[in-house]
Amino acid sequence: MKPQLIVMGASLGGLIALSQLLQRLGPAFNIPIAIVQHRHRDSKDSVIDFLQRSTSLKVKEVEDQDKITNGWVYLAPANYHLLVEPGYFALSVDEPVSFARPSIDVLFESAAEVYGPATIGIILTGANHDGATGAVALKARGGTVIVQDPATAESAVMPEAVLTRNAADWIMPVPQIAEWLNRFSV
Repeated sequence: MKPQLIVMGASLGGLIALSQLLQRLGPAFNIPIAIVQHRHRDSKDSVIDFLQRSTSLKVKEVEDQDKITNGWVYLAPANYHLLVEPGYFALSVDEPVSFARPSIDVLFESAAEVYGPATIGIILTGANHDGATGAVALKARGGTVIVQDPATAESAVMPEAVLTRNAADWIMPVPQIAEWLNRFSV
């Protein structure tokens, strides 16, 4: 089954990992990608600019009710949870989850509900456990979960949290994750 949505979560060291992954995706890559990168609530558009320099895909910060469009990379805004609805995104200011807003768990759980087995979830470097519960939910709905090889992560805590919960289908370094994703772009 061709994926309909890719969801990614990262924290400490995540911008570099995301940049490396995005720069390796082919120019014809056409599966929408939604990203939660933990960042300070007052962070500005420099994150978008940084990621945009890494890819020919269009990168934008999500606005409430944005339509999910193939070939776009969507970044959760600072201090908002990013939720997946059928065909669009929603934003929430509900309480932080795992001390984070946006929360990777919230993104993964909502994507699992809407797209189930047509979802790929990717957990990259990070220094907390956010994403582990979401990865379990995604796997339970038939989605695929990929974890950055902890040995290659700036902070192995987040990938190891998913591995501890037995929720990973694949463990790979970032370049191999991109290579694996590119096969769906044909």
